[in-house]
Amino acid sequence: MAAPGERGMGRFFERQARLWLKEADIEVGGSRPWDIQVHDNRLWRRAILGGSLGFGEAYMDGWFDAPAMDELLVRLMKPAGIRDKLWILKTSRSFQAINNSILNRQSKLRATKVAQTHYDAGNNFFEILLDELMIYSCGYWCSGASDLASAQIAKLNLIAAKLELKPGMKVLDIGCGWGGSAYHLAQTYGVKVVGVTISEEQVKLGLQRNSGLDVQIRLQDYRDVNETFDAIYSIGMFEHVGAKNYDTYFETVKAALKPQGRFLLHTIGHREKGPYLDPWFNRYIFPNGYLPSASELAAAAEKVFVIEDWHNFGPDYDKTLMCWLQNLGDRYSELDPGRYDERFRRMFVFYLAASAAGFRLRLNQLWQVLLSHGDRTDIPVWR
Repeated sequence: MAAPGERGMGRFFERQARLWLKEADIEVGGSRPWDIQVHDNRLWRRAILGGSLGFGEAYMDGWFDAPAMDELLVRLMKPAGIRDKLWILKTSRSFQAINNSILNRQSKLRATKVAQTHYDAGNNFFEILLDELMIYSCGYWCSGASDLASAQIAKLNLIAAKLELKPGMKVLDIGCGWGGSAYHLAQTYGVKVVGVTISEEQVKLGLQRNSGLDVQIRLQDYRDVNETFDAIYSIGMFEHVGAKNYDTYFETVKAALKPQGRFLLHTIGHREKGPYLDPWFNRYIFPNGYLPSASELAAAAEKVFVIEDWHNFGPDYDKTLMCWLQNLGDRYSELDPGRYDERFRRMFVFYLAASAAGFRLRLNQLWQVLLSHGDRTDIPVWR
């Protein structure tokens, strides 16, 4: 039984939380899809003292639910809302700023942590989450795509058009995942693709899926690439590079890109500049991740490249994430419950719903940036 003082503090946290929730148009025990259903009253203390980390872990532990978790998180994540009232998040941001100014959190020694934590969660898991090609990045719904698979194909065709891919070209895929992009581009455009990733699980499946095509899938850090290519693309990998390594990243790409070649960078970006990753995401999803602002990305890229085009279709990531969330709900029962338990499922629900909320609020963006050596004067033909 809790001591009187603890019960008093518990009531204080609950009153404060209910007040903030009311301001965000969220009702405790309400009937709307975004209203929170609380199963454990310890939630209030954990959320207020632990911020997003405590709140996310409470969801993983089954302390609360909401029929539409994405809509609940949209209301919680709005600028000048509850997030900005929690001192723990402000403290975390300050601590990360100091930490990132001292440490290179994406060095070669640390780079594999995200693969071990996230991308090596099991190929069978990602097979039920993603589309047939296993493309783990934003689809291109602006094309008029009607489903996830066609949105991903449209994205890859858009990249091919921007890079002006032609049969026989040698192409580098930095952060190739399970080789789905390499598979489509090799099969559809007749190019030779070298894909690099730091995930052992991705290499295993990528080699199988690209058997018979002119595709190489290598377990290799991008910093170790030492050959040249006619075109280069990187989809959803730059988020793991880190600001301390931007110069190295772009210098590596510059050295690998042949004259007249183009480089397509497809990355998530953040509306605000700052060395910050949400504490819950940093622990459970993308350790040591870093989302660039537009000014950070441009400043680093233009040191060695000419920026030919900058394309933002961030709202399309909201649709993509909601498709993944639907797949998770529809097919999770197909997995081994001994490895993929209820806490793991709830972790991914929270991750996908929070990510969708970030794009819906336009806090996060999705950029495709087309770069060249500046040795061409023709306008990109994809428009």
